[in-house]
Amino acid sequence: MAKGERAGETPIGIDVVEGKSYYWCSCGKSLNQPMCDGSHKGTNFKPIPYKADQSKKLFFCTCKQTNDPPICDGSHNIERK
Repeated sequence: MAKGERAGETPIGIDVVEGKSYYWCSCGKSLNQPMCDGSHKGTNFKPIPYKADQSKKLFFCTCKQTNDPPICDGSHNIERK
């Protein structure tokens, strides 16, 4: 899977609600980070759905380099070349 443009260098904490669906921006172009606003139109990127199985705070990736989308896995800490 291709990785999107970096939209940030730190994750964004979101209080998700059990049963609600969230659509994470995978392209990095959304102005509503970390969620999709449709800015991927015309690209090969699509939003990644996440349905909350419980209410809690999750940290959504903004660097778009995570290997566990949409959740941050610390990839923003890896040195870029």
